[in-house]
Amino acid sequence: MKITESKLSGIKLLEPKVFGDHRGFFMESYNEIVFDELGFNVKFVQDNHSLSKNAGVIRGMHYQVNPKAQTKLIRVLTGAIYDVVIDIRKGSPTYGQWEGFILSEHNKRQLLVPKGFAHGFCTITENVNVVYKVDELYSPEHDSGIAWDDDDLGIDWPISNPILSDKDSNYPKLKNADNNFVWEWK
Repeated sequence: MKITESKLSGIKLLEPKVFGDHRGFFMESYNEIVFDELGFNVKFVQDNHSLSKNAGVIRGMHYQVNPKAQTKLIRVLTGAIYDVVIDIRKGSPTYGQWEGFILSEHNKRQLLVPKGFAHGFCTITENVNVVYKVDELYSPEHDSGIAWDDDDLGIDWPISNPILSDKDSNYPKLKNADNNFVWEWK
């Protein structure tokens, strides 16, 4: 598995080994032993799956606050997304900075997003199936988010008039968001 470090400490872009032939392909999208050997020591407890029928759907920017914060492992089964993460760990040298990645059924990349980051994506094709593993169960009481269009962050989305849920269209700016993450230097 090829691992690319992000400019945001803790974010990892993973490219699994893909074995293809005339029938199609085979790949391991997750292997607990390999992840442990790579130092990812995460125990996933829930898988999530979303379908976005249209291009231009933004889902995000989501996270759960402590003590129910989640590490996520995201991948795309069909279609393509522009996947965005924001460092929301207070005191981090990259606090409030974001980075975007293209994840698609064709490049088979996965994104490992640790606790302390807001996460969201914009569909850039129709009929996009996104699956992701999390290491903490969903908790409505700890669910939170940041405005996708927070002008203080300046996220360069591939669309200016997205399709949003009511929930995603009403999140506050980062400076007003519920956030109890603190950066720990290691």
